[in-house]
Amino acid sequence: MEKQVEGCTGLSPLGGALSDARARVPLLCVAMLLALALWLVGCGNSSGTGSSSTLPESTDTTKEATGTTIPPETVPPELADRALELVQLMAEGSFSQVVLSFDETMAAALPAAKLAEVWQALEQQTGGFVEPSGVRMETAGGYRPVIVTGLFGEAKIDIRIVFDDQDRVAGLFFKPSETAYVSPSYVDPAAFTESEIAVENGEIRLPATLSVPLGGGPFPAVVLVHGSGPNDRDETFGPNKPFRDLAQGLATAGIVVLRYDKRTFVYGQEADFSVPTVKEETVDDALAAFALLRGVQDVDLSRTFILGHSLGGMLMPRIAVEAPQAAGFVLLAAVARPLEDLILAQNRYLLSLDPGRNSDSEAESGLAELEKQVQKVKDPGLAADTPAVELPLGIPAAYWLDLRGYEPATAAKAIDQPLLVAQGGRDYQVTEQDFEMWRDALSDRADVTFAFYPELNHLFVEGEGVSRPSEYLVEGHVAEGVVEDISAFVSTAVR
Repeated sequence: MEKQVEGCTGLSPLGGALSDARARVPLLCVAMLLALALWLVGCGNSSGTGSSSTLPESTDTTKEATGTTIPPETVPPELADRALELVQLMAEGSFSQVVLSFDETMAAALPAAKLAEVWQALEQQTGGFVEPSGVRMETAGGYRPVIVTGLFGEAKIDIRIVFDDQDRVAGLFFKPSETAYVSPSYVDPAAFTESEIAVENGEIRLPATLSVPLGGGPFPAVVLVHGSGPNDRDETFGPNKPFRDLAQGLATAGIVVLRYDKRTFVYGQEADFSVPTVKEETVDDALAAFALLRGVQDVDLSRTFILGHSLGGMLMPRIAVEAPQAAGFVLLAAVARPLEDLILAQNRYLLSLDPGRNSDSEAESGLAELEKQVQKVKDPGLAADTPAVELPLGIPAAYWLDLRGYEPATAAKAIDQPLLVAQGGRDYQVTEQDFEMWRDALSDRADVTFAFYPELNHLFVEGEGVSRPSEYLVEGHVAEGVVEDISAFVSTAVR
């Protein structure tokens, strides 16, 4: 059965995430973050050690200095002035002047030429710097992070400049400006309650939120499984919290929902919890969350479901094998192609948005290097000891070897339970090509529902025209039509 959705009223999203090379987490939505240029360099430390990197290849191996926010009026004027001056110098292109303020670790990690690339890429994707709109400060041990909120042509970006105790710049971060979450119109806070619990899996403990409808149960229930990267329980990206939208929207409709912080979000920096394959990254914790959900009072054990977005959807056939009690599965923007092919296609798409860069030697060189890395993944000679630097995103060979030969759509044929496969027509991270692969493999089954939303992107955000990375910085909500379709599937699916 297929449902063609020609339009949705209201706003909408659902999204990908970052990657953490230290934790060996792959980035499914690499292209989105590449283009957003949300680059980060970590704080130096008193010992002079530390490392740096640029997103999306990895997050930094050190902690971002965060802490208690100081009211704007109490920010030391000299620090506020210095931070504003540094932002203005970057806007003017005086990157060598900015680097003079860096400590040794920062200067080595982010020389003037690299800083110029970062800033120019950021401006390219956010419409260019206009002016600062505010300054605030946090206290964080010996560090003093000053956050300058910058107005760009198409977005607000928080520029976090971390000063050490010697007034040197020890960290520089660019992130979408945080805004207070506003519930979508289809959420009724009076219709459900939320409580904090935890998903436990051996030594792993993942903070979680349980949304339970008011009234008498038992209720159908769903656990939400993230896309790639260190996602929190809301799948927060910039101002968007798609899993929160989904959870509260479904709870309003009478469905229990469990959402949890991903292992790589909670333990991303700790070697003891590294994730060499998708089993450790996603599958094991999804199963632990599902088991927890089934133990919740008032849950109808005959109607428990698992929903996966992006990478979570791609891995649903593997999850399903270990979850025979599930009444069905929901796949949102689920990858069907080999992951390495997807990464390459995303990067080619981004270059197509800026024809001028197609003749850029650096861009061409980067794409050629990625093509070489993709071929390395496909090489029959790929071995566990192949250096990660030779592979896409610096992800170790064990990860790629585990996915070798995995065909999600074909594997889904073995799933006995009903499926809902949903896709946005404006999605360039996971495209209609993937959706067609799922449909080709499963269209002969009466218990599989296909939903295609022409106006939605990878975050299931409604939009118009060519899909661009900058639109993910615009606040939105999961389309109401998507929530309604999931609710209908969960309420009516019969195994």
